[in-house]
Amino acid sequence: MTDKANSSLLTQSTSKNTLQNKSQPMWKPSEEQRERTQMMAFMRTVESKYQQRFGGDYEQFHAWSVQQKEQFWSLLWDEFAVIGEKGERVLIDGEKMPGASWFPDAQLNFAENLLRYRDAQAALVFTNEHGARTEISYAELYQATAELAAKLQQQGVQAGDRVAGMLPNCIETIVAMLATTSLGAVWSSCSPDFGVQGVLDRFGQVEPKVMFTVDGYFYNGKTIDVSDKVNAIKAQLPSVAALVVIPFAGLQHSINDAQAWADYRDSSAREITFVPRKFNDPLYIMFSSGTTGVPKCIVHGIGGTLLQHIKEHALHTDLRREDTLFYFTTCGWMMWNWLVSGLAVGARLALFDGSPFYPTPAAMADLIDKEGITVFGTSAKYLAALEKAGEKPRESHNLSTLRAILTTGSVLAPESFDYVYRDIKTDLCLSSISGGTDIVSCFALGNPILPVYRGQLQCRGLGLAVNVYNDSGKPVLGEKGELVCEQSFPCMPIGFWNDSDGSRYHSAYFARFENIWAHGDYAELTHEGGVVIYGRSDAVLNPGGVRIGTAEIYRQVEKVDAVLESIAVGQSWQDDERIVLFVKLREGIELTDALRNEIKQTIRANATPRHVPSVILQTADIPRTISGKIVELAVRQVIHGEIVKNTDALANPEALELFKNRAELNR
Repeated sequence: MTDKANSSLLTQSTSKNTLQNKSQPMWKPSEEQRERTQMMAFMRTVESKYQQRFGGDYEQFHAWSVQQKEQFWSLLWDEFAVIGEKGERVLIDGEKMPGASWFPDAQLNFAENLLRYRDAQAALVFTNEHGARTEISYAELYQATAELAAKLQQQGVQAGDRVAGMLPNCIETIVAMLATTSLGAVWSSCSPDFGVQGVLDRFGQVEPKVMFTVDGYFYNGKTIDVSDKVNAIKAQLPSVAALVVIPFAGLQHSINDAQAWADYRDSSAREITFVPRKFNDPLYIMFSSGTTGVPKCIVHGIGGTLLQHIKEHALHTDLRREDTLFYFTTCGWMMWNWLVSGLAVGARLALFDGSPFYPTPAAMADLIDKEGITVFGTSAKYLAALEKAGEKPRESHNLSTLRAILTTGSVLAPESFDYVYRDIKTDLCLSSISGGTDIVSCFALGNPILPVYRGQLQCRGLGLAVNVYNDSGKPVLGEKGELVCEQSFPCMPIGFWNDSDGSRYHSAYFARFENIWAHGDYAELTHEGGVVIYGRSDAVLNPGGVRIGTAEIYRQVEKVDAVLESIAVGQSWQDDERIVLFVKLREGIELTDALRNEIKQTIRANATPRHVPSVILQTADIPRTISGKIVELAVRQVIHGEIVKNTDALANPEALELFKNRAELNR
């Protein structure tokens, strides 16, 4: 056994010895609920096949899945009947990171595994913010994919080619992805609200042969025509041989050289000839936020993505054919890719595009009841905003089908746990999940057989040797540090596009600790077996040499009713660093000394004096990436007079102007 495996086990066993420190859970499954989960069924299969005895203990099961990773991932393939040839070998050079090779002899096709069901059961239901609704069955999804795949093949698209979509989260987007990947080609997408340069920074690097887009889209009651934007993008993408336009908004568009979606298909096609590919051949090219330069093109492999998503859907979310899975996401966020993989277990996917607060803040709760959503995914920001809006869905809606809420995108504050169980529903599994575009999945996430503790992600994912290291590179429990993964795992990126020597890839994840994946999150493993995320480690504040995660401040500031949201950054000041907090307040409220004192007192009372900002300033807006994440680094650069290299990565780049040349920061 390696030292790295030993350190993981040390953390596990230490956790077992401190059970007396456990707090009271906010929710826990009944024994009946636990027993009927796929997690328990899979655990028992492992016990039977490999003569193990876990006694229903997840921590022991997780430890086995890390120690015996080849057995774990191979059995996962078998038990969930992955379509393809697995091959004899599971792992080569397993101790190398990067460098390990999973399932080197395997052959499979991603789309074939997502289209394994071809019956009359509903596969996709789409609703826009105006209430327009479309639903298709698994049989209809297969047929639509067959027709489009045949046309793409006639276009000359073949294995390894790139196809791109600047698209909303609708049925046609999934059809385009499935048709692309059925041919062994590579899919890449962003949402239509990206700016011209933001799209070019992404698609310009990957050079798609075909590009799909729309005539326009809806947001918050407005209809936005994208014709001029698409024309400007197409003019600078010479690789695009066909530009296909989906009539999403019903506009008379003026997109040049457009081919209509209705015509871009072979209606005579009835079957799909799925092109077999290697396990580590490229499936998706995804993009980093790009706020510090041109976005990194992160390449994810076919087999690793499929296995990891099946594991997370079936085992960690207990997703089944009878479920309806929803995630509020755009096609520029990895949660769209995660959502779509729900087809592999035969679930019904509920798709939505538009503002989640239009026409009223109750829009998403209405959708849960209307569509019978069982697993509802959203962002931490959405739940905080819903609470600030005074919504109490528990009192206004039925929500009888809802059994789980998933949140990600940013840290879910402990107070949001209170809100969910107080004002939404008491009997559900609230799973805060965390990972990212880097792994197109999660390092820490939910678990239907475990309790939910306030402010904690329930567990580390099966098969992932997740740990937390201090600055000396030693594993720690109950202390803050760098979130790492100590062993190779199948959904590690293949690498970065156009990074021939792998140097950028190595620098991004492996430069800090040798042969260890450093994820860039500031985190803590808890005595309850869970994980707490304190924010990005590159945004950690360091006043007086004390490291403070920004989420520790945000959770306190959100308690102040006048504050809608906030952003905290470190400012270099008198040979040290001081914390500067910018607050966006409710409409009509001004930041007074009394309100400043209330904010400071709230932070001091619930955190420590070290967490109290030296300066608190009001701002009309807070800059965010297009996927909704606040950008502390960009604000820090602005207040220090530095240039933000890539404002096209922001949804609201004009907000950065609000932080420039603030006289209050010079005293």
